[in-house]
Amino acid sequence: MLPNDVAGIGEVLRLNGYSTGAFGKWHETAAWEISPSGPMDRWPNFQGFDEFYGFLGGETNQWAPGIFHNLNRVELPDDPDYHFMNDMATKTIDWIRFQQAMTPDKPYFVYFAPGAVHAPHHVPKSYIEKQKGRFDEGWDVIRERIFEQQKKLGVIPADAKLAAKPKDIKDWKDLTDKERKLFARQAEVFAAYLDMADHETGRVIQAIEDMGEIDNTLIVYIAGDNGTSAEGMMTGLFNEMTYFNAEPLGSDVDMMLKYYDVWGGPETYPHMAAGWAVAFDSPFTWTKQVASNYGGTRNGMVTHWPKGIKAKGEIRTKWHHVIDVVPTILEAVGLPEPRVVNGTPQREIEGTSMTYTWADAKASDRHVVQYFEMFGNRGIYFDGWFAGTIHLKPWGKVENRFPEDVWELYHVAEDFSMSTDLAKEHPEKLAELQRAFLVEAKKYKVLPLDDRRLELLNPQTAGRPDLMFGRTSLTLYEGMHGLLENDFINVKNTSFDIEAKIDVGDKEPTGVIVSQGGRFGGWSLYIKDGAPAFCYNYLGLKSHTVVADTKLPKGASTVSLSFAYDGGGMGKGGTATIAINGKAAGSVKVEKTQFGIFSADETAGVGIDAETAVSTDYTSGTSVFSGTIDQVVITLKK
Repeated sequence: MLPNDVAGIGEVLRLNGYSTGAFGKWHETAAWEISPSGPMDRWPNFQGFDEFYGFLGGETNQWAPGIFHNLNRVELPDDPDYHFMNDMATKTIDWIRFQQAMTPDKPYFVYFAPGAVHAPHHVPKSYIEKQKGRFDEGWDVIRERIFEQQKKLGVIPADAKLAAKPKDIKDWKDLTDKERKLFARQAEVFAAYLDMADHETGRVIQAIEDMGEIDNTLIVYIAGDNGTSAEGMMTGLFNEMTYFNAEPLGSDVDMMLKYYDVWGGPETYPHMAAGWAVAFDSPFTWTKQVASNYGGTRNGMVTHWPKGIKAKGEIRTKWHHVIDVVPTILEAVGLPEPRVVNGTPQREIEGTSMTYTWADAKASDRHVVQYFEMFGNRGIYFDGWFAGTIHLKPWGKVENRFPEDVWELYHVAEDFSMSTDLAKEHPEKLAELQRAFLVEAKKYKVLPLDDRRLELLNPQTAGRPDLMFGRTSLTLYEGMHGLLENDFINVKNTSFDIEAKIDVGDKEPTGVIVSQGGRFGGWSLYIKDGAPAFCYNYLGLKSHTVVADTKLPKGASTVSLSFAYDGGGMGKGGTATIAINGKAAGSVKVEKTQFGIFSADETAGVGIDAETAVSTDYTSGTSVFSGTIDQVVITLKK
């Protein structure tokens, strides 16, 4: 939850005469503030961006994204070829052209953050077809090939060693034929998605060049999602939400092979096996989430500015961090670090400008200490040395209690890939870095350490602010939709009732009364063939549906749904019973429920099922309710 004393680069540049636009992934607004009730202070438009077009959560379905244009939800086109990566690039180009046409002397700043290649790996077939067969040799051979190619390109030292892969990752030769077939397909889709991201980003850069502005435009291009993600676990995921709900069927090889031909399409919400994440994080051992290893943190970066940087095509090996991007921009454009912004005194910017590296390849490093921490995985860079501890593997459980964690030590000034642990040889140096970590952790409010993972998805178990905290009921009205999960009453792991007062007029009704989630997990109360129906879609793996045995009468009526939770823990089943005007009209047993999350960005709402449809009985386009909904009351029950 960003405080006012850390104004972002968008606001600093806007206040200094720049037009500013943010496109794609935002993920900077607190989850409990993403609703029409706001507050809007930390939405992009109030964080310094004149224009915003993108999604507010950590990821989105690229085929059916939950998109905002400034403060308003975007209605997606009815186009089977729609893809957000293409859409956001087009919107970015259009905005830059518009800004330059209207005010050609006014500088602009664009924050361009694709959802790619974060999960879900969604990409058109035309891109996938180009990758066919390229990964059949497997992750061991390809990891070695990437390593050798990195040396040829000069982006890693010629004497670097390939660090050992994690022991948990199987050798490709030890996999079954089914596994190799599936895993190769997962990599093809991931590579295709990366290809698409490159192409669409290239369109934006080409548009700048076509306007004649490329030479005087500073471009900072960072490639990577931390390290490549291993959240796909050992076999990959048909639906990433199965990972966040600890459902093993989502990673069953035989089940996933049924989707082989449509992997990456709208029918899947996929992720790849962790073996590929390790391979694509070559030459390091670990992956995203592991803050104690460069494989989880190190990214390639390109800076391009012909009028401001005389060096061409050169490589710099200075040690820098993402917090150094803002001071680099400010120094490049001649602006001082802000002391007061909108009346609020500012904290000192912690980063270090990288502009000194542009003219002097031999300059000494200026960023000499940096902590890292995620889920209890801790690391510290200190003047050519790096110490870290693996507390929680991306695919595993907590390894130890915090005091019992085993730390590793690497002299990264000489061992680029962190291949040789020197902790036993240099215990005094390790102790020095461990002390340095605690100093930094205290200074930057990392403490107390928190190694929870799936528990953090649920605000009640996480202990974070919740818009519905303490509420046992929520009354909604027609037109209320687009509500993200953190701003909707939490019906997980409990019994609940829904009572809807509706009027269908004199025609047979259609559409959704109220729903939450979508194709890959959620529930919906809707009309089928004139009768109320309820569907609980468990992670896109199995749906449980009941249709009332009686059609709705003409005119006004009350439709009720009672869900009796079995109890006995989280994610258990329950029984859903439909009633019309107080009379029971059918029930269904739901075997399992989603305990952690329905979706990253699918929404809840009245009178429509936006994004993707919970039930196959309708589509998002046909989900609009044909009658009138007076109100819907959802009540939690103990």
